Amino acid sequence: MKRMDLSKRQFLRQSLLVMGAFIGNAFLPSSMQAALLSLATKGDLQIADENGVRLPLGFKSRIVARSGQILFNYQWHAAPDGGAVFATDDNGWIYVSNSEMEHEAGGVGALRFDHNGKIVDAYSILTRTNRNCAGGHTPWQTWLSCEEVEKGRVWECDPFGKKEGVARHALGFFRHEAIAVDSVNHQLYLTEDETDGCLYRYTARSFDKQGYPSLEDGFLEVAEVVGSAVGKVRWHKLLDPLAEAMSTRNQIDSATHFNGGEGIWYHRGVIYFTSKGDNRVWAYEISQNELSIVYNGSQYESPVLTGVDNIIANQAGELLVAEDGGNMQIVVLADGKVFPLLQVVGHQSSEITGPAFSPDGKRLYFSSQRGAAGNNQDGVTFEITGPF
Repeated sequence: MKRMDLSKRQFLRQSLLVMGAFIGNAFLPSSMQAALLSLATKGDLQIADENGVRLPLGFKSRIVARSGQILFNYQWHAAPDGGAVFATDDNGWIYVSNSEMEHEAGGVGALRFDHNGKIVDAYSILTRTNRNCAGGHTPWQTWLSCEEVEKGRVWECDPFGKKEGVARHALGFFRHEAIAVDSVNHQLYLTEDETDGCLYRYTARSFDKQGYPSLEDGFLEVAEVVGSAVGKVRWHKLLDPLAEAMSTRNQIDSATHFNGGEGIWYHRGVIYFTSKGDNRVWAYEISQNELSIVYNGSQYESPVLTGVDNIIANQAGELLVAEDGGNMQIVVLADGKVFPLLQVVGHQSSEITGPAFSPDGKRLYFSSQRGAAGNNQDGVTFEITGPF
């Protein structure tokens, strides 16, 4: 598959904040500049391996779980969706994964790995919820699982499975998609999966003894991009975050609406999020209070990236975007380039969900939500290893 390079002029035109959005190579130490180019130098995708995954040379895939598979007395859930990784005290890690099932059949499952990457446990950390789509990890080691239903809630979950999940009503009742935590300013940003969804921000009024924000005592705001689709942002406080009288997205007349808010990620002072309806990746530079577009699929005759969905960044600031449909790829936006990191073959009726790196950045986890059969009971969860 040919890669598509963006010219510097085109890339700058697409994003007023491109220097900030990609961390500004000129402002990085040389070692970090080299890291920023790491994924861009891995080469073209090879033929599919035995697991149906196309990867660059030197990378390998492993299937770590399938929907319905019994792992340590836990049946790996159907429709695996958003996910995250959490470090453990024994130098291992935990991968948590949502289940996007309806009628209180959703929830969150977890896989625990030892320091060698061996699966040593599997268990549930949330049950009897609805359409748990994406979510977000927190600096205080919890997983925020989002319900993608009308008046959906956010559930705060313990990846270690020791505490019950708790619904955090202060984060609003709407069709939640994903959450990112600004670890510097201690605010949360939330996307909404509606064709006229909004971008939200939560600010806590109080903090715990460790300095972490309360998710029960705070206020929710909605964004207005002043004057046009990009530019300065004005935040409006919502008086009815529980949507008792009116949906949150309709409470502020001047609120800006995004066509299908999807994944969201915080990295070095920038909030990145995607909107699937118009195939865009956005960047909100917090210190400048300014929104820009860093990728717009409509600008390309044959775009490499379509069906934008979950988004993460690696330590170097390269953005990895999972495709809902499209070519079933995880696509990288880095240093003015757009190229596939991997592709799952034979899963045409599925989507890639839950990308997350291990704590050392050497393993990448994700799922094909509906697998090769194209149904929720056929989800497959993968691990990729190689020279990341």
